[in-house]
Amino acid sequence: MMKWLKANWFYLVVLVIALVVPFLITNRYYSQVITMSCLFAIGALSLNLILGYTGQASLAHGGFFAIGAYGVAILTYTLGWNFWLALPAAALLSAFIGFLVGMPALRTRGSYFAITTLCLGEIIYLVAGNWMELTGGHNGIVGIPVPSPIIIPGVGKLTFETQIMQYYLVLFFLLVTLFVMNRLVKSLKGLTFMSIRNNEDLAEAVGINTFRTKLLSFVVANFFAALAGGLYASLIGSISPSVASIALTFNFLMYALLGGIATLAGPILGAFVMPILLEYMQFLQDYQMILFGALLIVVIIYFPRGFMGLFTTLRDKLKKIKVGA
Repeated sequence: MMKWLKANWFYLVVLVIALVVPFLITNRYYSQVITMSCLFAIGALSLNLILGYTGQASLAHGGFFAIGAYGVAILTYTLGWNFWLALPAAALLSAFIGFLVGMPALRTRGSYFAITTLCLGEIIYLVAGNWMELTGGHNGIVGIPVPSPIIIPGVGKLTFETQIMQYYLVLFFLLVTLFVMNRLVKSLKGLTFMSIRNNEDLAEAVGINTFRTKLLSFVVANFFAALAGGLYASLIGSISPSVASIALTFNFLMYALLGGIATLAGPILGAFVMPILLEYMQFLQDYQMILFGALLIVVIIYFPRGFMGLFTTLRDKLKKIKVGA
């Protein structure tokens, strides 16, 4: 037990901090920013699975996020479903669409796959903006109910009307996503993901079914992207076609790349650091994309593994200095 605590003390400290954050930050605006950062971290982690671990540049991630958002909105607001049925249904729908699209799209490689998924994301955006009867068009859907209460025998009823409960709800799903991703990438299947990323031809030569493996990664990534989208719709209470825009895909991409792809902590770090930087750089609104573009170039050239890569490099250097001393 002591050995496990010594090896994992840092993660336990981070978890404790995450649990007490609502009591440390009482400002409603900052509390909302942190909740949204947790939510976008789920989307960034899911993109990291297909991009960082499998090496496939999917540019339709915002579109699958939107499928989850619209799925929950339509099922709960329009059809009157319970949120706890609507959320997995919307995520499974996104995974199924990802399966159908992935069947032809993943037979392409490199830039061809990226262009195919980019077109898919644009199609989802156009459908969301023009299918008035289903999505409300560019007016979107307003009045989406918050997650349904949960009745726990012997404890009582948990409601999600307050910001604190909404934060814990998103934190719970972030931890679930992190747990699933950790188990997946550290399994034998995770090694096949990375073998495809490193050398797809070699992976195929040693007997790995690269198409099925890429399809699995794509479907799982789209499931969790839609999960984040469904939570977003229910917590915000309204959605519009902007949730399917290429800008959202770019944000997920930026969180993953700057935080550090092929790491589990990197996308989470990116999803927290970048929105907070955006809040403090409101006065540079017209130049934000230029600054972040330049930052992205610097990170890709000098720190290919992002903030986490920089952290790891500094940690290793400090260890060498200590050993040398």
